[in-house]
Amino acid sequence: MSFKVIMTYSDGDREELDEIFETESEAEEYGLEQVSNFDTGGEVLHLSNPGDYPAPDEGVKADYEVFEVED
Repeated sequence: MSFKVIMTYSDGDREELDEIFETESEAEEYGLEQVSNFDTGGEVLHLSNPGDYPAPDEGVKADYEVFEVED
């Protein structure tokens, strides 16, 4: 069995990521990294142009789900 990550966002969007992992823990680690990257990107956008991008605590939030896939 292999594992994949689906990113879920507070605005209802979902995105299945392409990467495939051999273990669930690798997929969990990758999901956490992607959530961190999303949060950092929101901060950068807000700091570069606060009028167009909401503060990270006011904008869309990201989370992830790990699921098993057949090889």
